[in-house]
Amino acid sequence: MTDTTATPAKSGIRISGAFHRLLAFSGLIALVVVFSLASPNFMQTQNVLAILQATSVNGVLAIAATLVIITGGIDLSVGTLMTFCAVITGVVLTNLCMPLPLGILASILAGSFCGLISGVIIAKLKVPPFIATLGMMLILKGLSLVISGTKPIYFNDTPGFDQIARGSLVEAILPAVPLPNGVLILFAVAIFAAFVLSKTALGRYTFALGSNEEAVRLSGVNVDRWKIAVYALAGSICGVAGLLIASRLNSAQPALGQGYELDAIAAVVIGGTSLSGGRGTVLGTLIGALIISVLANGLRILSVAQEWQTVVTGSIIILAVYADILRRRTL
Repeated sequence: MTDTTATPAKSGIRISGAFHRLLAFSGLIALVVVFSLASPNFMQTQNVLAILQATSVNGVLAIAATLVIITGGIDLSVGTLMTFCAVITGVVLTNLCMPLPLGILASILAGSFCGLISGVIIAKLKVPPFIATLGMMLILKGLSLVISGTKPIYFNDTPGFDQIARGSLVEAILPAVPLPNGVLILFAVAIFAAFVLSKTALGRYTFALGSNEEAVRLSGVNVDRWKIAVYALAGSICGVAGLLIASRLNSAQPALGQGYELDAIAAVVIGGTSLSGGRGTVLGTLIGALIISVLANGLRILSVAQEWQTVVTGSIIILAVYADILRRRTL
């Protein structure tokens, strides 16, 4: 009897989740059509590339946020952690004159370490994720300014660094397709995260923690260890985002970062990941990130004031959360 009752419930989650992603994708297509009709500049090659470049950073951050939100947590520090990792990269490559591979490794390790610290605070000290990551956000913002001396760190003396995000391996093979490397990195991170969630023990426990953490604990699983691992992995992905934003700007801007977490969380919610935990997909998050980028770009092209862009984004987040509430009521 247990098997027969469990199967419909799982099927219902899959169907409603797929419908949510289909709805988000339909919304993305509708936005593209509306903005294309409203402005001939929207579908120009340079503008499409700009949208993809913006999505590469926000998308990577959103994937990091997805992992945490599936556990039933939240990470408000992803934006400032991205900046902190960019600053660390600047220190290693510019101030210490280390080779490029060490700078890349330093960014990822710095992100992983900060994520691990957040995980320890949440899992071991039992500080609520909202408060723990809010504190970490402020700490990282301050450290970025202190370490950089409140000044940008430029990578002009590091050959090839700007090619991490702005170069195009695809264009070297197919000249007609100038797809930026940053987008390829986004796809690589997405494939990696999807593999972790679907094929590894960490992925299974990520969903289990969000579905019923107490049941997982009572089954003898070391909940704290897996939770810390999720936050550490999310932090390392933020390190990748730090590399992308620094490469795009060819500099580490210590005052940049705060506010990116809102776009990342918005992309996660729009993509169908439940804020209550236990459900979510990387594909949905990518669609959500594209919606955020297309919306911001289209409104900017139509000369809509920044204040109203924020109002529209906030309204979409509320609608997406309400849709998730309705979906959970039907399960």
